[in-house]
Order: sequence, then structure tokens, then C-alpha cells
Amino acid sequence: MSLLTLQRDFHRSLVDTVTPDDGGLAIYQNAYRVQLSDCLAETFARTLAWIGGEAFADAARNQIERTPPDGWTLGDYGAGFDATLATLYPDDPEIAELAQIEWMLSRAFESENADAIVSNAISSIHWETATLTFVPSLRTTPTLTNASAILVALATDEQPPAAEMLPAPATTLVWRQEFTPCFRTIETTEHEAIKMMAAGADFATLCEMLVEARGETEGLMLAGTMLGQWFADGLVYNADTKDFPCA
Repeated sequence: MSLLTLQRDFHRSLVDTVTPDDGGLAIYQNAYRVQLSDCLAETFARTLAWIGGEAFADAARNQIERTPPDGWTLGDYGAGFDATLATLYPDDPEIAELAQIEWMLSRAFESENADAIVSNAISSIHWETATLTFVPSLRTTPTLTNASAILVALATDEQPPAAEMLPAPATTLVWRQEFTPCFRTIETTEHEAIKMMAAGADFATLCEMLVEARGETEGLMLAGTMLGQWFADGLVYNADTKDFPCA
């Protein structure tokens, strides 16, 4: 028997829902599954609170059987749990979205450190040529439900609202502000603006796009509002200003 075959057989015995006859292996199997279940419960505490302990335990069993850990630490375990929940609860999309936001928040907490530019630096930047670099913790995920509102309520021990679909597709923005993971739901326009700037467009190009879409007054006002919010949220790591060419 090859080492690879032996390893696969051993893993199969750990995730098998039928307890093996060997007493020692049964104890090891139970410890393995309990440790992974506890890890999921810690990472997805609000999802657990939303669907209840029994439903969460069933989802955790499904995740463990489908997806063995492959990272160096158990902190990495949980990727794809939202997909497991989407399969188990196709008629309740807020569950998978809630789990996805929680997973992104955990990743943001462990992301690379970066000191954001303070808001009062806005006035010293030449915005006609400025490009922005966002903090490395910044992540986005499509959002169709009010999962963000549910998460806020659960995190503050308030009565969560009933699950519902948003009037229009949106995006949840996740990042870390110093040591605090943060998130907020943004509309499509802001998401497109963030993607443009992250891809290297300068602020003047963003303004031109918004003026074309919304008109000069509303477009420029929206550009300024979004920029101010990005700085207030601590999303901007660097603002690079290109020098004007000499005449």
C-alpha cells in the first residue's frame, strides 16, 4: 500500500459518518470532527445564532465531509462554508451571504497591516492626477439580501430583522480599520468606482465617468462624497499624484 493510499484511507476514516469499530480510532475521529466544528462555530458565530445550533451542526458535518482542512492553521478552515450553506438552504440566500460576510471579516482581521491616510490629507492632494491604493484588507462580495443588517443586529444583541431581498443587487464592502474588521453595503455605482480606482484609474477619470452618467452637478457631488467616505473609513493607503508635464 502506498503512503498516499494510506493517507486517503485514514482521512476517510476520520470524516466517515459511520463510527469505526476500532475504539481508539473512534475517539480520534470524534476529536477531529469536534475540533473542526468548534472552529466553524467560532468563525461563524452570527450564522450559528441565525440558523440555530442543530441546523449549524448539520451544516458543519456537511462541510467537514466535503472539505478537509488544507491550511497550516485551523484559522484557515471555513473557506467555502457559504457554498455548503447555499446548497443546504437554496430558498434562504441570506444564510450563505451572512456566512460569506463573516468569513471575509475573519480574513480582514488577519490581513496585512497598512496605515490608512488620514482624512485631513485630502486638501493637500492634487486630485486632477491622483490615483489611489486601497488597504490590502479590502474585499467585496455580491449581496442580494439584507444579511448585513441581520449581522449588525446579531452582533449588538438586538432583534434581527426578517430576511428579505434588497430592492436591487448590491455589494458588501469589508476591510480592517486598525484592529477592527468593518463592513458596509454599497450600491453598484460605488462598487464600480472602487474597481476603477483599484485598477489604476485616476480620480479625474472617475469624475468624468460619473458626470457622464449623472450630470455635472450630481456626478461631481457623488465623486466627492464617495472620496470623503473612503478616507473616513480608512480605505485609502496611498494617493499617488503624477506631476504635470512641463510646457
